[in-house]
Amino acid sequence: MKITIIGAGAWGKALGYIAEKSGHEVSFWSRGNQVLPVHADVFIAAVPAQHMREAMGKIAIGTAPLISAAKGIERHTGKMMAEVCHEVAPQSEFYALSGPSFAGDVIAGQPTAVALAGPTLGKAMNLAEALSTKHFRIYPTDDVMGVEIGGAMKNVLAIACGIVAGAGLGESARASLVTRGFAELSRYAKARGAKAETLMGLSGFGDLMLTCSSTKSRNYSYGLAVGQGLSLVEALAQSRGVVEGAYTAGVAAELSRAQNIDMPIVTAVANVVAGHSSPHDEIVKLLARPLRAENE
Repeated sequence: MKITIIGAGAWGKALGYIAEKSGHEVSFWSRGNQVLPVHADVFIAAVPAQHMREAMGKIAIGTAPLISAAKGIERHTGKMMAEVCHEVAPQSEFYALSGPSFAGDVIAGQPTAVALAGPTLGKAMNLAEALSTKHFRIYPTDDVMGVEIGGAMKNVLAIACGIVAGAGLGESARASLVTRGFAELSRYAKARGAKAETLMGLSGFGDLMLTCSSTKSRNYSYGLAVGQGLSLVEALAQSRGVVEGAYTAGVAAELSRAQNIDMPIVTAVANVVAGHSSPHDEIVKLLARPLRAENE
């Protein structure tokens, strides 16, 4: 197949590497190189979530499948990437790729597994088989919403875990935060119609575990810097790339309030990254919340 990777950042290059290893002809589109082939059988969008609409508006996708590797929610509209892409490229079939994966690990040929969600399980399986390699395994699903929410929300929660680590609150606190954060993610996803098994899989709990525990994660590293006392501007300035969770936190908190879904950790991160509150004050508020049954 002819595959065009939209975005030439680290993740775009990693996915291009996988596509080539799978035996496909690969080209790249980026702001610095906007020459597209006359035809592409599949497009893979590896651009930040907040740039997805702009990028899609510049490319004639047509009816070719579009795989989104973005992990976020459009902050000005509250829309998932599937909704954004359906508006800009309505004839294209949308797929969401997400899971515990660092670009460096993929390029190094280290074993990695991710999920690919499509309009049907069969169609997702066809693309998964076409793009999987010996070391890069793609598991298909038809739960687009579940895969997208897992990828978006885990970035916000990774910031929270970084703040806890930076503040020196210990591994027990971080483990508790991951667990309670996953409960929030699950509540929100369930309200949006996602499947529980998707959230327990690679694009949900799997990606959350990785992103909330490694300084390779830009979101975790950003939170770590904030927790250590750097200003929001300083923390962003030292980031190695786009911190998706910083842009998703606010809109995620707004969406949860609008749907009356309790997401205190996400709300705390939103307050911190917006400059409305300090990490210390938000931690105090979280610890002062009334006790209730764990599964509520």
